[in-house]
Order: sequence, then structure tokens, then C-alpha cells
Amino acid sequence: MRRTVVLAFSGGLDTSVSVKWLGEKYDADVVTVTLDLGQREDLKEVEKRSRQIGAKNHYTIDAKSEFLKDYVWPSIAANALYEGKYPLSTALGRPLIGKKLVEVAEKEGADAVAHGCTGKGNDQVRIDVTVRAMNPALQVIAPVREWNMSRDEEIAYAQKRGLPVKPSKSIYSVDQNIWGRSMESGPLENPDTEPPEEAFDWTVSPEEAPDEPGYLDITFEGGVPTKADGRSMEPLKLVSYINDLAGSHGVGRIDHVEDRLVGIKSREVYECPAATAIIEAHRDLEKLVLTRHELDFKAQVEREWAWLVYSGLWLEPLRTALDRFISATQHRVTGKVRLKLYKGSARVVGRSSDYSVYDVGLATYGRGSKFDQKSAVGFIELWGLQSRVAAGLSSQVEENKGNGHSRTKAKEAK
Repeated sequence: MRRTVVLAFSGGLDTSVSVKWLGEKYDADVVTVTLDLGQREDLKEVEKRSRQIGAKNHYTIDAKSEFLKDYVWPSIAANALYEGKYPLSTALGRPLIGKKLVEVAEKEGADAVAHGCTGKGNDQVRIDVTVRAMNPALQVIAPVREWNMSRDEEIAYAQKRGLPVKPSKSIYSVDQNIWGRSMESGPLENPDTEPPEEAFDWTVSPEEAPDEPGYLDITFEGGVPTKADGRSMEPLKLVSYINDLAGSHGVGRIDHVEDRLVGIKSREVYECPAATAIIEAHRDLEKLVLTRHELDFKAQVEREWAWLVYSGLWLEPLRTALDRFISATQHRVTGKVRLKLYKGSARVVGRSSDYSVYDVGLATYGRGSKFDQKSAVGFIELWGLQSRVAAGLSSQVEENKGNGHSRTKAKEAK
């Protein structure tokens, strides 16, 4: 009896070849699964390709709302930027793909799931760990890790078996969802080469962006973006609107050297217009409504949260524990932030909130100031108390050292 394997299917060369390869290598019927995460692709064409190649069944799952609500929204609350730059767009989608693979496998009675990730990247870890955590009985197969074929060999394999696979015309390897777009390969592998303009799709070149700045108002309720430019929008429409607007001003291009989980340093290029704008606005609003102590500690939590998600540990109990802390800080993160979009930059130029800790009466240097400046004298006295005492002791120690040195010389002279 043939076994059943559920394959995460993108429709590209790797996963297309995987359908046939799994059937031959593992004597398996292959069920393919494609998630709609807002990647702007023709998913009907992807399904057609799957069936032409020989998949037993195919699932197209609209997971956009779930992705935004359960994965992207928590990342906004965490101001999640891996190594201070990457908004985790691809990383956030992988555990959801793993989850859906398990659900389909259980429905189809499969004993294994498969994916097209390579052995050099992070995605293999993210999917493998998620699947095995959710259902340890399922075997995880990664054909690309096993077959060790070059791209040319994959094409030859497909042609020999008459598979309807056409090599991509692009020299870039692209992964995208509603939260961002990543590009690899080709000239991007040289960290000293500026990314060619042809690599970008969601953003205009900052040099070609409008000469007049644009403005974007984002309204948050409990840390969640709910309005753009004063209009209430469903999550998908809101992120799409900001992607288009910010991208039209060249906002969201990211180019950095990234430390992959497997130990490789990798030059990564991303386009994340909405993520860049929303996280910048959210972080600024937090600075208005949270205390210094909350902000300082939350910064440590955010760094750990981003690392856990990047490294494939979405289901790690520590992440859910960090989420509880982050959630406790968000009830006051309600208000509006204005961003100025200009030639690739998204700069906060205004913010307001009913929960603002900023008090004009305390901050102003005008006549209406409520701050008693004489109280600063006592504060300074106490604030620097230990530093002054320590400084005095240090001086005394140095003096004693000097005296001891002089006495030693006097004895030697006698």
C-alpha cells in the first residue's frame, strides 16, 4: 500500500520536482498544500501545475487573515526586527505553513509531510520544528536536502520525466507574503554590490520617488493598527494600503548582512514597506505612553522574541510567556502617529494619545510650567550621592598609593 505525503507546494522548480521525486523515492501519493499569505501569485495556476505533475490532491488555503491576526499583529506589539532590521516576514509565515501541513496530513491520513527548503537556510528549521512539536508521529521529508541536485540537474530531471516545469526567467530567488518580500541569489550574493533596481517590485527607487513628501496617519488601539489616514480598515486592506503608499515613496528597502541560524552569514535584501512604517509608528507611540522602565525592559523582551521567531521556535513556551508580558504593556498603546514619507524614509513627525505620559505643563519652558525647578537640587543631591562617595574613595586610594610609593623610596635611600 502506497503511503501518503503532504507537500508544502509553491509551484516553483524545487517543489514541482519534489512531487515526482517523492513518488519515486518513497513510493508515495503526494498531496500538495499552498497557503495564500498575500504573496500576489496566481494560485489557480499553482493548483493546475500541481495536478499536471501528478499530485493526488491539492489544497489551496486562504490563510491571510489568520496570518495577520495571529502572527503579524503579535510581531508589531513586539516591534520585532531581527538584528535590528528584518521584520521577520518570511519567518512569521513558516510556522503557519507547518501548522497547516499537520492539519492536512491528519485529514488525509498521511504519515509524513514534506517541504522544499534547502539545508543551508532557516526555513527548514522553522517548518521541521513546528511539525514535530505539533505531531511527533509525522515524518518530515526535505527532498532538496536529500537529492543534492544542482538547478540544472533538477531541470534535466523534470524534462526527462515530462514534467510541465519551466525554469524561472528571474535570476533571483523570491519569497513573499503580505508582510514582506525577500530576494536572494544572483548579484545579491556579493555583499559589496548594490542591489540592481530590477530586483525590487514593491518599492520605487528613493531617487525616483515623488519630490513632494507624503503623509500617513496610523491609528492604534491596544497596540493593533486599526486605521490608516483616518479610515477604519480590515487588517488585509490596511496592510495592503500602507504597502502601496509607503512603497510609492521608496520606503521599506532593507539591505543587510544577516546571521542565519545554521551559522552562515548571508547578505539579505528585503522589501517591507508596511512593516517598516507600522513598526516605526508603533515603537514611537509606545515611547509616548509607556514609562522609561517599561520601555527599557521591553527592549530586552523584543530582542529575545525576534530571535525565537527567527530561529524557528514559534511554539517555544518562552515566546508565549513573553507574549503575555508584551500584551500587558499594550492596553495603553492607543493613539495616532503621523509619518512623513520622503525619498525612502518614514519619519515620525507627530503623535497623540489619551494615555500620553508626556505632560506639556511639565515639559514646557514657558511661563505656564508646573515644574518646580528648585526640586532638582534635592534630586541631584541624592542621584549622585554614591557616585560622589565612590569618587572620593578613589581619590583617597590614589593618594595612599602615592604616599606609600614615596615612603618606599625614602627607605631605599637610607
